[in-house]
Amino acid sequence: MQKEIKIAIIEDDENLRFLVNHRLQKEGYKIIETGDGNQAVELILTELPDIVLLDWMLPGKEGSEICTTLRSKGFENIIIMMSAKSQDVDKIDAFHFGVSDYVSKPFNMDVLVAMLDSKVKYVVHGKEENNKFGDMEHHPNTHSLLRNNKKIELTILENRILLYFLNNRNKVISRDDLMMEVWGYNSDVNTRTLDMHIVRLRKKIEANPDRPDYLQTVRGVGYRFNEEL
Repeated sequence: MQKEIKIAIIEDDENLRFLVNHRLQKEGYKIIETGDGNQAVELILTELPDIVLLDWMLPGKEGSEICTTLRSKGFENIIIMMSAKSQDVDKIDAFHFGVSDYVSKPFNMDVLVAMLDSKVKYVVHGKEENNKFGDMEHHPNTHSLLRNNKKIELTILENRILLYFLNNRNKVISRDDLMMEVWGYNSDVNTRTLDMHIVRLRKKIEANPDRPDYLQTVRGVGYRFNEEL
């Protein structure tokens, strides 16, 4: 079934590019591609794909430079970073570079397809809903919170964590499930890394981060997003 959605694959590994191209075409997506960082910006600005799958390490230009250039030239569509190291995403300021989301390599092709289908449904087709809790509103597509008309920026990982909790309000979420959801099946992160991100997120959403109302610890299990205030 043709989805009428165009995806740009910017990846210098020819085998991976071929495999992703083949699978996404099978899923009904229209594909454009290049493995050259220098050609990427012109290709994207000419073809205007709905989604860009962008490798972070490329010959010619790095993904960060490509992303920054595209945003500066007014390209507002989704840019998903492909990174070989899951921790690298911690170093990437989503707002500074303009990255929409990321997938860590090696990735499961079914996971990638599910992610893209979700982006198409909620972002490309405009069905993304902003989640409200307390006096805040979460805007997942722009990695931000709005409180009293003031914008609070979230990192890519904080954004993913909060979205998962908001989609599973009042449920106890184990650390393992949360790490799988946020970092992916091949992740080599540990629970300390997760807990560090929870601490940072609490500083942005809680009136008193040391005594959280929303993002509560469930001892020995994980966390729960409490909305029954």
